[in-house]
Amino acid sequence: MTQINAKYVDGFVFTVPKKNLEAYRKMIKEAKKVWMSYGALDYKECMGEDLAPKKEKGMPTPLSFTKLTNAGKNDTVWFSFITYKNRKHRDAVNKKVMEFFSKKYEGKEDMSMPFDMEKMCVGGFAVEA
Repeated sequence: MTQINAKYVDGFVFTVPKKNLEAYRKMIKEAKKVWMSYGALDYKECMGEDLAPKKEKGMPTPLSFTKLTNAGKNDTVWFSFITYKNRKHRDAVNKKVMEFFSKKYEGKEDMSMPFDMEKMCVGGFAVEA
């Protein structure tokens, strides 16, 4: 994984219904290409496969990603992230990306997404270590 000078990360946890996997995979191919072309340091899309939290003796059981996202039996859980030099760099890259997609999909504001935005967690994070 490329982490050269990555000091800021946008992170996402969300679900994609199994029936929409092909559409989602098509969407992420384009998204990765666009983010990287506008200067993101790295772009990763990761589909969950080992999501049951392990019970450790004397420790509370952590919340699972499936519970966090309210994933159903027909959903896949994804953890995705994009890395940047810093927050200012993130803001500049995302501005260009949003302008690109706004222009490309102008007049198509009611497009359906292959994932449920209401089951999505997002945030920007400063890298500490």
